[in-house]
Amino acid sequence: MWSPARWLRLFVVICCAANCRAAADLRPPCGQDAEPPYPEAGQPPAVASWTSHESGSAWKPPACTGWTDPGFSSLIATAARFRASGGMDGLLRRLGSISSLTGIRYWSTTHGAWRTLITAARPLQDENPEHRRQDFRPEELTQGSVHYFEQVDNLSGAAVYRLQVLEVSSGRFVFAIENVTSIRRLLLTIFPPGAMQAVYFVDRESDGLWRFYCLLRTARNANWLAAGHPSSSINRATAFYRWLAGIPTDQEPPAAR
Repeated sequence: MWSPARWLRLFVVICCAANCRAAADLRPPCGQDAEPPYPEAGQPPAVASWTSHESGSAWKPPACTGWTDPGFSSLIATAARFRASGGMDGLLRRLGSISSLTGIRYWSTTHGAWRTLITAARPLQDENPEHRRQDFRPEELTQGSVHYFEQVDNLSGAAVYRLQVLEVSSGRFVFAIENVTSIRRLLLTIFPPGAMQAVYFVDRESDGLWRFYCLLRTARNANWLAAGHPSSSINRATAFYRWLAGIPTDQEPPAAR
């Protein structure tokens, strides 16, 4: 007869296998239907999240993300439809207006209230936070171009990020963002350089109607202080989507209470 400990180990293996399949089911819009699927326009975004306890070490990122290292500490997928005028040029102008990130808000589950997420954001000429410049113009956001900006988070302070345009056309643009410098909290490094990564897919569905899909992951070497707050992470990810889509970032209801 199996001991309780052996039954517990088997239960953990079965649960991990189930979660592995769930994370593996993620499908960015790269020549296939997205998973999670896009909700109807005007509806809240569809969000799925996983933590390192749920297949974090075994997960293999889809090839079109450009990520080569497997695994994650946390993983969030966001899918949405939104309406925006101005066409591709308008969306690229929005993406390039890094300074307008200042003041975006999110629902803090800790405080049970809307809080300012980004207290300052500055476009940079390069990785040096002293080399500031004006917001990026749409014509600068060409395929393969790399740009830098500094962002001051309400919890972790200032860090430099890299924005790379992976693909751009009249009906689609794909870009990736990752931290260049360490992200710190309480004098501890919670994300070493490159440990926070996001890739965004924005596709034109019809005139004025767009599809948005984002994968955001934190690497396995992230500090444990960064884990255990999935609702907060979901709300932070949703705040960036709302900013890009031109939706008030503190519009009720939040993605997660």
